Amino acid sequence: MRPLPAGAGPVILGGDVGGTKTWLGIFRAGGGDAAAPLLLQRAAKFSSRSAASLEQLVAEFLADERESVDYACFGLPGPVGGNRAKLVNLPWEIDADAQCARFGFRGTFLINDLVANAYGIGELDPADFAILHAGDPSSAGNMAVISPGTGLGEAGIFWDGRKHIPFACEGGHADFAPRTELEVELLKHLFAPYGHVSCERVLSGSMGIPNIYGFLRDTGRGPATPAITEALKTGDAGSIISAAALEDSCPLCVQTMDLFSSILGAEAGNLALKTMATGGIFIGGGIATKILPLLQRPPLLQALFAKGRFSDFMRKIPLRVILNERAALLGAARHALHGAEALASDS
Repeated sequence: MRPLPAGAGPVILGGDVGGTKTWLGIFRAGGGDAAAPLLLQRAAKFSSRSAASLEQLVAEFLADERESVDYACFGLPGPVGGNRAKLVNLPWEIDADAQCARFGFRGTFLINDLVANAYGIGELDPADFAILHAGDPSSAGNMAVISPGTGLGEAGIFWDGRKHIPFACEGGHADFAPRTELEVELLKHLFAPYGHVSCERVLSGSMGIPNIYGFLRDTGRGPATPAITEALKTGDAGSIISAAALEDSCPLCVQTMDLFSSILGAEAGNLALKTMATGGIFIGGGIATKILPLLQRPPLLQALFAKGRFSDFMRKIPLRVILNERAALLGAARHALHGAEALASDS
C-alpha cells in the first residue's frame, strides 16, 4: 500500500456491502488527516445478489469516474480478518490486495459492516435518528449498535475517555435466549430444523420474521389470512408480514411483529449490558426504518427494561433508530481516512 503525499485530501471509495444491497460512494476528504471533513460526491445502490463479485460492482461504479481513487474501504457482513474476507450471506470472497492491483488504489481496507455502521454514527445529524427512549441525556461512555437486516449484526463502540472506537462482534450468531413460555416454545419449534438457534434465526428479515410467523401459525396462535398466505408463495416473507402488520390488516402478522420487537428489545438490552453501553444503543439496518411505528409500540421498550435488578440501569440508556440508510457508507469512508493516516505515519 502506498501512503498518500502529505497535505493532500484523498479521494475515497466507500462501500456498504449487504446481503441484499450494496451502497458505493465517492468521497472527497477536506484534508489528509483522519478527522478531515468528508464530502459525498456521488453514491449508487446495487443489488448484491445480481452480481458475481464485489469487483464487478466496483468496476461498474467507477467506469465513469474522472478522478482516480486513492483509498477504498468496504464494510462487509461477517468476520473480517486481515486483507481477505469470505462473506456470510453472499458467495463472495474479497481480497484487499487484489482490489488495489486492479483499480490502482493506494490502499483497501476491509471492516465488518457493523463497524462501518458504528463509524457512521459520528457523521450523522440529529435529524438522522428517531428517539425510542431518551434515557439520561447526560449519559456517556461505551455505545452499541444492533442491526437486523438480511442477517443480524452487532458491534460495540468503546469510549477511551477522548473518543469512541468501534469494534466488531458476531453477537447475531450467539444463542437465542428465550425469556417467556412462548419464546421457549419458539426455541423448541426452531431447534428441529436448525439445531443451533442463534439470535439471527429470530431477528432478521430473511429468517427471523418468517420463522416467528410460521411458529405462531403452525402452533395455532392465530389463523393465517388468505391474502397473506397467497402472497407468501412468491413474495418476500419478511416484507409481506411486516407490511401487513403496519397496515393492521392481519392479526397474525401484528402478533409476529410484536414478538419480533420484544425479542429485539431484549437482545438490545443484552448487548447494552455486555458492552456497558451507557452512552446509548443504536438500532440500524434496513428493517428498523421500515417498521419504525411497530418499534414504537410497547413490546420493545418493555423487553429492553426487563433486566431484573438492572431495570433502573437500563432506563438511563438512550435508544435510537438510525434513519439514514447511508450511515455505514459514511462510516466506511471515515475508516478509510483513519487507515490512510496510519499508513502515512508508518511510511
